[in-house]
Amino acid sequence: MIRDAFGLICPGDEIPGLRELIEARTVAALPIAGKYRAIDFPLSNMVNSDIRSVGVIVNRKYSSLMGHLGSGKAWDLSKKSEGLSILTPYSLLGNTGVYRGKIEALKSSLHFIKKARQEYCILADVTSIYNCNYSDMMRFHIESGADITALYHSVEKDHSVDEQYDEVFFELSGEGRVQSIAVNPTSTTTLARSLKSYIIRKDLLVQLVEESYAKGEYKFSENILRNNIYRLRIMAFEHKGFVGMLKSVQSYFDINMALLSPEVREELLQRQNRIYTKAKDSVPTKYGKSVVVKNSLIANECIIEGSVENSILFRNVHVGKDATIKNSIIFSSVEVKEGAELEYVVLDRDVGVRRKSRLIGSENYPIIVGKGRMV
Repeated sequence: MIRDAFGLICPGDEIPGLRELIEARTVAALPIAGKYRAIDFPLSNMVNSDIRSVGVIVNRKYSSLMGHLGSGKAWDLSKKSEGLSILTPYSLLGNTGVYRGKIEALKSSLHFIKKARQEYCILADVTSIYNCNYSDMMRFHIESGADITALYHSVEKDHSVDEQYDEVFFELSGEGRVQSIAVNPTSTTTLARSLKSYIIRKDLLVQLVEESYAKGEYKFSENILRNNIYRLRIMAFEHKGFVGMLKSVQSYFDINMALLSPEVREELLQRQNRIYTKAKDSVPTKYGKSVVVKNSLIANECIIEGSVENSILFRNVHVGKDATIKNSIIFSSVEVKEGAELEYVVLDRDVGVRRKSRLIGSENYPIIVGKGRMV
């Protein structure tokens, strides 16, 4: 377990590929797998690593996230000293109201970083979904004499890069030292993709952030890592296991669909390092007499009178008689009326689906319906 590190979770607000999903919320508040939010994964990873002081940097549209996090009690971070800290934005010279990159987000949070009593910072990003205890990574960091250790995972040779999201790849030496860094390369000759999680000494982080911000630099990977690749010892530590990246609507859909697999669900949610979330007391789901439900995750408080297959339903969803839902993700408080047919769709919160409506997307292009709309 880690005793001498604090955690810092960075926002992931400006990801155009997520489209309507982040119109009314920050990426950290994105619902996942029926009851979780994106923030639950980095936050639980830190708690499972025995990190007891965690700062969450927020930027905009964070009211839903604040309601979810509360005092941090669900993660045992509700404490008089340290615990969970919500780092709201404040004005920086030249700031347009939205962080221009991770460096600017860190610059706005230097007050939290400087007063931390721990020597090391574990820096994570809400866009990377994985289950990890950072203890082995910290051990590697210290034993290798690294200035910065970056977490990565291996991807397939035919991995396609999404240009709307900064995908970072490392070229590594035999000992695991980062020799070069590529952002959104046209071809992935290197298979080590960054999970945008790092271990770094607090004083070094402060120095690098202040230096880069003074030069008008805002990108952590391009500016802090790449510009110091020869000056600092930057090492890479491999995470082996399921990884999802919140970089587009398609990737969001794929992450949720992958969790219908018991093996993936066991690894990501129910292994020794549990993923914690804010529990809500509600009545069990009610199923009608002749309903058909197959291979689906269904939260409490739903009423199912139709059929649901290969889908994820969050709390308080009503599926009317003879309605069918296949290969879809339905957020909380949605009403699907009698005879409606849905396939390959993502319905945001408070959406209403009219009687006998028909919405059919495709596996590679699911239909998104924004919050509170009627279709």
